[in-house]
Amino acid sequence: MKLRLGVLCGGRSGEHEVSLQSASGIYHALDRARFDPVLVSIDKQGDWHTGSVHSLLLHPGDPARIRLDPAAAVVIPVAREGRCALLEPDTLHTVTEMDAVLPIIHGTDGEDGALQGLLRMLDLPFVGADVLGSALAMDKDVMKRLLTLADLPVVRFVAFTASAEAAGRYDALVETLGLPLFVKPAVLGSSLGVSKVESRDAYLAALDEAFGYGEKVLVEQAIAGREVECSVLGSRYSRRYPPAASRVGEIVPRHAFYSYRAKYLDPDGAELIIPAELAEGVEARVRELSLRVFEVLECDGLARVDFFVREGGGVVINELNTLPGFTPISMYPKLWEASGLSYGDLLTRLVELALERHERRKALQRDYDPGSGC
Repeated sequence: MKLRLGVLCGGRSGEHEVSLQSASGIYHALDRARFDPVLVSIDKQGDWHTGSVHSLLLHPGDPARIRLDPAAAVVIPVAREGRCALLEPDTLHTVTEMDAVLPIIHGTDGEDGALQGLLRMLDLPFVGADVLGSALAMDKDVMKRLLTLADLPVVRFVAFTASAEAAGRYDALVETLGLPLFVKPAVLGSSLGVSKVESRDAYLAALDEAFGYGEKVLVEQAIAGREVECSVLGSRYSRRYPPAASRVGEIVPRHAFYSYRAKYLDPDGAELIIPAELAEGVEARVRELSLRVFEVLECDGLARVDFFVREGGGVVINELNTLPGFTPISMYPKLWEASGLSYGDLLTRLVELALERHERRKALQRDYDPGSGC
């Protein structure tokens, strides 16, 4: 029997459209011999919708225009006997059901643990990091502090929770971190709200933008070096698929830095070199560090780890993303293709890992009696 796999996309964050792009690509690439995909989207108001690619998405082939059709059918998710039923709100008629979920919602409420907690409550197997790993990796301040405690090399940074305090620290930051500086929201992804600054006025403007996305902001040292990325796939709890690191890819931005536009909207925004032309020892170091970061941050299923490689070969960790993009120009699936795992097989492996984890969790709860009151 085929698995009814929900491809959950959209969301309320600024990365809504990126998620729609990723979901469209995944929906078409899933193995139809094993999966019966169900496309589900959350709109920017938080309502759930379902339908086919063409009834749910407008302009699915255009990254600049893709959006959710506001006329798409609204549904509500309900746990039902090991499945999730999607019900029509007024009649409570079952529109469709899901056996498992591939959540491809980027950013706030999608990869920060919020959605993962909901899927846990619905008792659904789901692809990717669990609640803790998602939350840790989403907050770049907490992420970098944990990596520092693990004695791993990270980009130097300072975190601020008050705009006025950050604004008054420009001279001290320049003295300790140098110029240029990067200013970014601490709890966001896809380079949204990120600015590269080289003057006080630009710094103050960047703070205004970054604080517009959240209550905590990072100011980071700029690293002179090559930008490389490595994909991780697997679970340390899985005997069948322990964590493995892909080949390493390099990003050569054609803008000032690897911005949101360069990642998702401009097909010529950056050159992706796969595999990266690195000394053998440097690539091995990047892959080793990728697996270590994956472990420290309690990740599971998949993650992409981003690095800077200095001129002398030194490697510095930038960040980890628990839900990297799956668009046609995204690095995560491309790196696995270069490592011998096709896009379709990669998706199948991710779902298998999700099902394995769900079975392990059920085994741990085998003595739980819902009627006992315990």
